[in-house]
Amino acid sequence: MTIGIVGAGYVGLPLAVALAEEGLDVVCVDVDPRKVEALRAGRSYVEDVDSARVAAVSERIEVTTRYADLARVEAILIAVPTPLTKNREPDLGPLVDSARSLAGVLQAGQLVVLESTTYPGTTRERLVPLLEESGLAAGSDFHVAFSPERVDPGRTDHTLRSTPKVVGGLTSACLARAVALYELVCDEVVAVSGPEAAELSKLLENIFRSVNIALVNELAMLCDRMQIDVWEVVEAAATKPYGFMRFDPGPGMGGHCLPVDPFYLAWKAREYDTPTEFVELAGEVNQRMPYFCADKVARALNDHAKPVRGSRVAVLGVAYKPGVSDLRESPALKIMRLLREQGAELVYHDDHVPELASFDLHSEPLAEALEGSDAAVIVTAHPELDLEAVVEGAPLVVDLRGVTRALEGSHLTRL
Repeated sequence: MTIGIVGAGYVGLPLAVALAEEGLDVVCVDVDPRKVEALRAGRSYVEDVDSARVAAVSERIEVTTRYADLARVEAILIAVPTPLTKNREPDLGPLVDSARSLAGVLQAGQLVVLESTTYPGTTRERLVPLLEESGLAAGSDFHVAFSPERVDPGRTDHTLRSTPKVVGGLTSACLARAVALYELVCDEVVAVSGPEAAELSKLLENIFRSVNIALVNELAMLCDRMQIDVWEVVEAAATKPYGFMRFDPGPGMGGHCLPVDPFYLAWKAREYDTPTEFVELAGEVNQRMPYFCADKVARALNDHAKPVRGSRVAVLGVAYKPGVSDLRESPALKIMRLLREQGAELVYHDDHVPELASFDLHSEPLAEALEGSDAAVIVTAHPELDLEAVVEGAPLVVDLRGVTRALEGSHLTRL
């Protein structure tokens, strides 16, 4: 069987390699010629997939910029970005473009599965009409389903094979076709009643996390005012063996899903005159955290008789989560912009992110970043970060991740 994948990014590339490792042939389409060139050379640009894995299955993966090459595959999986606009509304531009291109090459009998995170109704109301511009009818001439990706960058304990796959088909025949495909590469396939249920299940997964992160972030801001250690509170609550799930505070949420999904659902809910105030509030609380954290850095500097303007601030970790280089929606970037606007002189250290072109900065070795600094701010604590060296080498440390709790120092401030 040959599977087509549209979009060879953080979702599409791991999917392509996993399918190829299971013995399927894959045709990968991406509009970025740099990605095409890299994959043809057996090089990976996604941290979750090392180049050795890409090279090992290169004979099974055909990479192209031409949608026409998808006319000969049995199934097409769409894994294109679904970001937000500047007004925090769904941007389906990449999906619409890919669907229109697919309509020009779509063949009778093919299966099309959307994996991109989106709001309920997208598959039926947006994707299907565009594909039917081919002259073929969805549900009879070709099959359509939605199956949300569940990629968590940096994780190795849950793979495509071991993570249950949710699938919703446009019709029962569409569902059966999609389930049969995913059963080839997934140990468990969870069939739901339709695309809308599958679409909403993905949003629920991430909104659950967003709401609970917002709750603990709001608590962190309150604890800051009350001069109570939020980490002690969280750890104490987490000892309860039932009815409580631990979430830790932090500088804000990053990545594609958590900062985006609440706004996808809130936008769609307004169409039904049902405002999702709880969901929107969680998104807003998490959006405020970088502002709170930048203010905390400023207050910490002030407590050490230093103004923000002119102070050298070393930002430690700029990726959105530990162990990856992913900068999408990273709260570190917002914190850096806010500090720079207040006149701070920024340097940063992140072994996973060698350059920040938008700041005209390059990652400096930890010792050099700390040398001459007025403050070091731990925004993302990569596993290899030497915390003792940070606490010993900086005159002021602001820990936004709670990773220095085992260390002592009058110059150490935590979220």
